[in-house]
Amino acid sequence: MIFSLAPMEGITEHVFRRVHAEVFGKMDRYYTPFVTPSRQGTPLGKRYRVELDPRNNCGLDVVPQVLTKNADDFVWVSEQLEQLGYREVNLNLGCPSGTVTAKGKGSGFLRDPDALERFLLDVCERSPLPVSVKTRLGFADDSEYEDILQVYCRCPLAELIVHPRVRNDAYRGTPRREYYGLTLERAPFPVAYNGNVFSLGDIDSLVGEWPQTRHIMLGRGVLSNPALARMAKGGSPVTRDELRRFHDLLFRAYQDEIGPNAVFRMKEWWSYAKDCFADPLAVHRLVRRTRSVQEYESGVRRAFEEQPFSTSNRFW
Repeated sequence: MIFSLAPMEGITEHVFRRVHAEVFGKMDRYYTPFVTPSRQGTPLGKRYRVELDPRNNCGLDVVPQVLTKNADDFVWVSEQLEQLGYREVNLNLGCPSGTVTAKGKGSGFLRDPDALERFLLDVCERSPLPVSVKTRLGFADDSEYEDILQVYCRCPLAELIVHPRVRNDAYRGTPRREYYGLTLERAPFPVAYNGNVFSLGDIDSLVGEWPQTRHIMLGRGVLSNPALARMAKGGSPVTRDELRRFHDLLFRAYQDEIGPNAVFRMKEWWSYAKDCFADPLAVHRLVRRTRSVQEYESGVRRAFEEQPFSTSNRFW
């Protein structure tokens, strides 16, 4: 079974990937938060160059994700990625952000299956790297997926990662996992699942219903329980000391990269990591209003020293 880390903008970037792998062991695969191509021939922005620098991803199986609806831009970026040593490129057809979908990108591209098919056939033919796709079921309604799936099945994709919600769902509600099962039945290429996998029970339920499952992409589940992928392979649950070590390494790495702004990046991490504690709200209160490094470190120290760890079966 492949367990990969989902691309989550502002969170699962190269610093997080590196530190998580050091503390909890490498996951099988990592997907970068999306790269938006600039004009062809123009170097990628500094942020993207840092994110994709092979030295920042050494020893990890990393797949860059690209956000665009322009085939020439996609192929151009794929060429740059090949030169950097990457072996696959992933197309983002799942982002639900209004600023993205208004431009016809991300899940906004799903509104035009004909244009999407022309795009995919073109880039699959011209890209020097195999092309995989991360998709939603549609834009407004899951009835759109029948036509969208037919498009995918006519294209030589390396893999299709299915997040069984539509754009209008964002991340609310229960994923419609039956559409993942439908994709497994019809697709002539490998299929992966993504969406609301938070525990070993969730994994067992998914695999029990679809034993042919070969790849599960984990996102918020790993942020809430950073040992989840390790546990799924028979490893140990997260401990308080381990989580503290992970926090400290991550905070220092962010400080080295972005200075005092590391506090705000870490507070975003805490919005998920608080679930490791028995009283997530109490932990959240200790860190949410901190601004300076000193305030933040004091709040974190109290969280680890005063708050009991969770006894939920999500963590054992």
